[in-house]
Amino acid sequence: MGTTLARGKRTIVVVLILISLPMVIAVVEALSYYRDNRNNGSITSSGQEREHILYVPKNYDPATPAPLIISMHGAGLWPAAHMEMSQWNRAAEQHGLLVVYPSGFRGVGPRVWRMGSRADVQYISDLIEALQASYNIDRRRIYADGLSNGGGMAFALSCTLSDRIAAVGLVASAQLLPWNWCTDQRPVPMIAFHGTADAFTPYGGGRTIVILPNSLQAFPSIPVWVENWARRNRCGPQPLDTPIAADVTRRSYVGCADNADVQLYIIHGGGHTWPGGGKMPEWFVGPMSHTVSATSEMWAFFRDHPLR
Repeated sequence: MGTTLARGKRTIVVVLILISLPMVIAVVEALSYYRDNRNNGSITSSGQEREHILYVPKNYDPATPAPLIISMHGAGLWPAAHMEMSQWNRAAEQHGLLVVYPSGFRGVGPRVWRMGSRADVQYISDLIEALQASYNIDRRRIYADGLSNGGGMAFALSCTLSDRIAAVGLVASAQLLPWNWCTDQRPVPMIAFHGTADAFTPYGGGRTIVILPNSLQAFPSIPVWVENWARRNRCGPQPLDTPIAADVTRRSYVGCADNADVQLYIIHGGGHTWPGGGKMPEWFVGPMSHTVSATSEMWAFFRDHPLR
């Protein structure tokens, strides 16, 4: 009788453990997700608390001015996701860079960059000042880049903080601001990456397949838009196309004012992705090229274009 009761108790314990396992796993996963995606800094800007992730490389030397990379996520994403996708931390360790991943505005919907908003421009300006107060930042080497909506914000910064941002990088950028919105006269060096099969921000221009703020507005043709940037920088009229890989062509505008070169990496068959970056759901965003690293090429471009 006692043996039977003991076996029954053990069976109940095993059943309870099996029942509770999914809950335990869910809690562990939730805690892991929170740990991996939490921000590590915040500032108050325009009366709002704005968060960010700051990555400081192990070899950071407070006695030596370090370049600062401001890398901005796309609409609906968040700093940790963009950090994993862009792989800027790896470049930071290799080249001694400080990298900050700011968080876009989060209202009633997903996080977005309000490209035409002075509040978001002020946030980035305030963020730069806050980091300069705590770290030895090379004021001639502050750069901004972004994916999609974040790329649109990088353009906005080139038009409003051109006295502080040395150069910008755009990946699958979503551009909805008209060129006459950009009033800064300084030529700003720019490097861009865009896939020809991008369904979210079509390479040839047009409307997107997803519902986003202002998505009823058509996107401009990327080649024409880049040509306009080259005109802004007073570059030579004829670009040079150079094959980089079987699926990548680099279009370069040179002879620009103040050495403000303009480059477009055309990713043939590429989707709405960060070339050479972390994993993305290709069933959703389209094919990703691994023959070129947007981050590596971007840093090489930035390094050659300090603020004059």
